[in-house]
Amino acid sequence: MSSTESPQASQPVSPPTPWLLIVLLVAVILLPIVTWFLLPSVPALGRLPELYSGGTSYPASKLLFERQGALQAGVELPLITNVQILDFDGDGKNDILYCDAGNNRVVLRRLASGGSTSDQTLIADVAAPAHATPVDIDGDGDLDIVVSVLGNIQPDDGVVGRVELYEQTPTGFVRHVILDDVRRVADVQPGDFDGDGDLDLAVAVFGYNRGEVLWLENRGEFQFLDHHLYNAPGAIHVPVADYDGDGDLDIATIFSQEEEELVGFENLGGGKFKTRPLWLTPNMDLGSAGLIHADLDQDGDEDLILPAGDNLEDFDAYPQPYHGCLWFENKGDWKFEEHRISDLGGTYAAAVADMDGDNDLDIVLASMTNDWYSPAHASLVWLENDGQQNFTTWQIDNQPIHLVTVAVGDLNQDGLPDIAAGSLNMRKPFDRIQAVPYWIQQTQKGASP
Repeated sequence: MSSTESPQASQPVSPPTPWLLIVLLVAVILLPIVTWFLLPSVPALGRLPELYSGGTSYPASKLLFERQGALQAGVELPLITNVQILDFDGDGKNDILYCDAGNNRVVLRRLASGGSTSDQTLIADVAAPAHATPVDIDGDGDLDIVVSVLGNIQPDDGVVGRVELYEQTPTGFVRHVILDDVRRVADVQPGDFDGDGDLDLAVAVFGYNRGEVLWLENRGEFQFLDHHLYNAPGAIHVPVADYDGDGDLDIATIFSQEEEELVGFENLGGGKFKTRPLWLTPNMDLGSAGLIHADLDQDGDEDLILPAGDNLEDFDAYPQPYHGCLWFENKGDWKFEEHRISDLGGTYAAAVADMDGDNDLDIVLASMTNDWYSPAHASLVWLENDGQQNFTTWQIDNQPIHLVTVAVGDLNQDGLPDIAAGSLNMRKPFDRIQAVPYWIQQTQKGASP
C-alpha cells in the first residue's frame, strides 16, 4: 500500500537577535570610523623597502654658505609659505619678503650691515597668505602687493580664497579685494595678457577637490574682470612667460591633485587663450610641489622646472624614490621634453641662479619631507650645471628642516648669490626649526672653503 505524504509547511524565519544587530552595526559603520582615526597613531612595525626610499644626503657643498641666526626651540611652529629676495623699498639693498600663514601676515625682513635683522609687518590680518606678489599695478612708481589668500592652510574645499591687492600709499597699504567667492588661492602672477598696456593677473585656485585657473583683466581703478581658463584641483603656481616666442605672454601651471599634469595656456591675442596639455604622469602620488620658469639651457626660450616631493597627506611624510626635480626643456611648438635632474627626497621648492659664477644656470632645491630622523639628510642643496645641463648635487645644509620655499639673491651686496628659505612645520619631527633661515655665501668660485 502506498501513501502520499504532505510536504511539511515552511517554518517562519526568526528575526536576528538584538545583540547580532549591534555587532553588525559596529562592524559595518563604527569600526571603519574608529580605524580611520586611530590607525595613524599606531606605531609602525617597519618600513616597506618598496615604498620607502630612505633619506637622501650629498657631498658637502664646494661653495661655502653660512646660515644666519639660531635654530628655535620652545616656540610656536612656524608656517611660512613663501619667501622672496628683492629690493622692496628702493634703498639699493635686497630684503626678504615672506608670507607667515601661521600669524596671517606678510612681513619684510631688512638686513643690516652688521648681520642684524628687523622685521616689519607690511600686511596683517590676511587669512593664510600663500604668496605675496610685489608689482606696481597702478603705475605710480612704488610696489603694491597682490596677496594670494588661501583662507585656510589645511585642506578645505570651501569658498574661502581671495585675491587681495594692497595699494601702497604714503600712509600705508590700502586693501582692495579684487577676487572672492573662490576656493583657496595659491598664486597670482602679473602680465599684460590683452596687450592694452596695463597689468592683468593670472590666478591659480588650488582649492582641494575643486580648483581652477583664471586671468583677471585690469579695467582700471583697481577693478578686475575674471576670465575662466581651466577647471582642475590643485593649481599651485602660474609662471608667466612667452613660452612660444611670439611676443606675447603665456601662462603655465601644474595641477597636483588627482591627475598630476602640466598645462600651458597659449595667448592668442585679444584676451583669448588656447589650452595646451604639456605633460601628464601616471604616478598620481608624484607630489608636484610648484613650478618655475627659466631659460635653463640658455637657448633663447623659457623652460619649466618642477620640484616634486609633496606627501603631506601622510601623517609620517617620508621621501619616496620618485621625489626630486624635473626639468622640462622647451623644444618649440609647445613641446616640452622631460629630464630628471635630481633625486632629493621631499623636494618642495626650486630657485635658479648662477651660483658659482661660471655663466651657466644652477638650481637651488629645498626639501620639506626628507627623512628627518637622521641628521645627515639634506634640507638644502644646489645643483651645479656643467654648462651642458648635467647636474651635480652639493649639500648646503641639513637644518632647519621642513623647507617649502626658497629664493636666491645677493643679501649683503658682495656680488655673490645668497639663499633664503621658509619652513612649514606640519609633520613631525618638530625640531631643528627656524622660520626664515638665510645663508650668506662666503667664497668665490675656485676659492678654498
